[in-house]
Amino acid sequence: MKISSEDLEDLALGASLLGTGGGGDPYIGRLITRSTLSEYGSPAILEVADLDDAAAVYSIAGYGAPSVQIEKLINGDEVDFALMKLEEFTGRKADALLPAEIGGGNSLLPVMLAARRGLPVINGDAMGRAFPELQMNSLSITGIKATPLVVVDEHLNSAIIEAADDKAAEEFTRSVAIKMGLRVFIACFPMRGCDVKKAAIPGTLKIALEIGRTIRKGRKSGDVISSLFDYLVSSNYYNKPRVLFNGKIVEVYRETSDGFSSGLCKLVDLDGTGKAAEICFQNENLVARVAGKITATVPDLICILDCETGVPILTPDLRYGQRVTVIGLNAPPQLCSPEGLSAFGPQCFGIDEPYISLA
Repeated sequence: MKISSEDLEDLALGASLLGTGGGGDPYIGRLITRSTLSEYGSPAILEVADLDDAAAVYSIAGYGAPSVQIEKLINGDEVDFALMKLEEFTGRKADALLPAEIGGGNSLLPVMLAARRGLPVINGDAMGRAFPELQMNSLSITGIKATPLVVVDEHLNSAIIEAADDKAAEEFTRSVAIKMGLRVFIACFPMRGCDVKKAAIPGTLKIALEIGRTIRKGRKSGDVISSLFDYLVSSNYYNKPRVLFNGKIVEVYRETSDGFSSGLCKLVDLDGTGKAAEICFQNENLVARVAGKITATVPDLICILDCETGVPILTPDLRYGQRVTVIGLNAPPQLCSPEGLSAFGPQCFGIDEPYISLA
């Protein structure tokens, strides 16, 4: 597998869909990654199974609130600085980078940093989607700790977080991020290749790239959703896609509080029956209700797409009047285990409903 500058638009598009409304702004990530690849060339892409068990692996990600991230840009030095500080703290130079999540801009940051540092990027991630909190990932539920963790802002102010568990690390990091303006970058999850093999979700970088290619090609055929579903049913994950709702956005409530962008998006159908739906989000889309009944919840993916172009719409970009198709994708099986549901199932977000898988 190879990721060139020409692939970045497709990768950003596919990762935006898997980001379920969050994961960082893909446009900004694509611009800085393209500039980096033109200067340094493309990084090697490494399959999870090909990792050396003793390899030093780190994750890198943007962190904060999506509504703030689109206003505070990135120059790339923050990401490099965060990894350098973590390497200094652990005493081990990175041998490879694992995307923390496969959402939006956070799928592109490791590609950018790997190119700058001459490192390979692992074809996989720790979520198979995007989640709003640090401990919500396949690494944490397997016992791999996020800390020591370095958090850096745009002025290269930094802090090192050490915590007893990843939930505490989330709380400390969120507090620091709020003080830093809610647009920060973190280097985290210092681990070895054997840990990645045990806990990561393999293949998602390639899946995101193929999703983006499929959406682009689907526009030419005139039926983006059908083309997308044809690809997804053949993928390792997300192979039970379904349309949850077609309609128009009529109201959006959004606020930034406690370090998150939270809100509610209301929709009505377009055939005049008055059937309504609503999507609740906390950085990412969490629950979909149609006619008052829950049709999908985390950890399954709830994605809002422009009904004509198939472009995924991030939560900061939801607007009145947009005509959209809401789709649900079954989450990778690692997320649906008892350990996964206890860490990022519906109850973790105050949703008093049992999880019913889309698979």
